[in-house]
Amino acid sequence: MIPVLGSVAIIFFVLPLAGLLWKAPWSSLWMALSTGEAPTALKLSIICSVWATGLSIVFGVPLAWMLARIEFPGRSIIRALCTLSMVVPPVVGGIALLYALGRRGLVGQYLLRWFGIRLPFTTAGVVVAQTFVAMPFLVITVEGALRQLDQRFEDAARTLGASRWYVLRRITLPSVRPALIAGAVLAWARALGEFGATITFAGSFPGTTRTMPLEVYLQLDTDPKQAIVMALVLIAVSFVVLVSLRDRWLGTAIGRDR
Repeated sequence: MIPVLGSVAIIFFVLPLAGLLWKAPWSSLWMALSTGEAPTALKLSIICSVWATGLSIVFGVPLAWMLARIEFPGRSIIRALCTLSMVVPPVVGGIALLYALGRRGLVGQYLLRWFGIRLPFTTAGVVVAQTFVAMPFLVITVEGALRQLDQRFEDAARTLGASRWYVLRRITLPSVRPALIAGAVLAWARALGEFGATITFAGSFPGTTRTMPLEVYLQLDTDPKQAIVMALVLIAVSFVVLVSLRDRWLGTAIGRDR
């Protein structure tokens, strides 16, 4: 009975992809991907997702280290708040960003008034929205690795006079490098496929904020074949990322169990 139910679940997940493959215009695949707004949207998606990944690393690694190594009141609440964007609808996240960083937002009004910085409906706004939804994937991955890391080497280095920064740079980060790479790749893949928060906070302007997922959504009405091709590109990227990371973590887990 269990294998039968499991097989039904597999079919449930495979069928949508099979439907896309069945409807894909294979004879004009390259033309559909290289014409119209598709190349511009793909380029913008790649640029913004790389920036979002970089910001996730710069700010997410210190956050993961704090959550894993520092005891402070309300740490569980802070962890929940920092990973909340993983479970709330992306559109809700976009609305929250708009009221926080918009021109009349809690902080955005001062960014505009004091520094002339306007984030909504700009390319920078796309990066902010993608970072908001992508960074938690890096944080929880790196935090988990830091919690499992044997701290004896770090303690030994500190007793020999090494500074906290030296220990972090030369011992801690190299020790969690696989988790850092995995978290960065997951964050990049999530940023690349972001839709809801982006369209709510940054809008959909060709060449400025219209990323690949937004272009897929718009092309469904005007050119479904092109939408299918772009959707398959996003699915292929996500699939490769998940397969490669799954193999990495399964191998790591088996190695620890032994």
